[in-house]
Amino acid sequence: MMVSAEELKSTDVRRRFDRFAPVFDNADFVHQVTRDGLLDRMAPLTIEPRVILDVGCATGAGSRLLAKRFRKSSVISVDLSLGMLRKARAGRSRFSRVRELQAEANRLPVPDQSIDIVFANLLLPWIDDFGTCFTEIARVLSEDGVFVFSSLGPDSFSALREAWAATDGGHHVRSFPDMHDIGDALVQNGLIEPVLDVDRLTITYDDSSALMKDLAMSGSGNCLSGRRSTVTGRRRFEAMLNRLGDGRIALELEIVFGHAWGRGARPPAGEFHIEPGAIGRFGRS
Repeated sequence: MMVSAEELKSTDVRRRFDRFAPVFDNADFVHQVTRDGLLDRMAPLTIEPRVILDVGCATGAGSRLLAKRFRKSSVISVDLSLGMLRKARAGRSRFSRVRELQAEANRLPVPDQSIDIVFANLLLPWIDDFGTCFTEIARVLSEDGVFVFSSLGPDSFSALREAWAATDGGHHVRSFPDMHDIGDALVQNGLIEPVLDVDRLTITYDDSSALMKDLAMSGSGNCLSGRRSTVTGRRRFEAMLNRLGDGRIALELEIVFGHAWGRGARPPAGEFHIEPGAIGRFGRS
């Protein structure tokens, strides 16, 4: 089987997040912004969940907020990284209704139709196969359950991507699907009535060192299968930084927010439909 240069090495992803779990909360500004955006967009939902799955939970901040908002629910924090789950467990009280589970998003060890909300804050940028992931989420969602997520759009990290491309042409920064591709994949794989919207976030760093430190601490290193097998030399790395510019650096992110519902038969292959008027609204009629 041919492996795309854009695919991720899951073992590298897990090791990277294990390594940076102790300091992740010091560089999770983007996760905070997208998490708060998701929680705000959930406000109109009229749902009383019994069980919530927080997939890609990182250090568990989202899980704790979900347990606080939905006080009658149990929350399962799921992550590939054992280091992240240990940090999540240390951050909750002994009597919390949150529990941790190490698993891959594409293979969730929970029964069919047993979850009322699947919450995924910036999980999708780390997923190669949206089809398998969305099918698995559709499997575990209960009738009238909802999948709520944030992701990154194609304009994210554009300056960093261009700087690397001008330096050596190697695979350093991943490409991300746009909102419509994500919506199509949701419907094709058993989820219904998707609603998506896009926001933009600009983060300004004093210099390139601050940017690279933040990326490293948040686990956002190069885990692409097509990356160079040798260590990036200092001269090449500095050439890339020079192309980013001197002084303050603005990092642009395109944030995709969305939700979809879990009831409904999977449509035949190639048949799917999204109402254009639904884009940008949050709520269910």
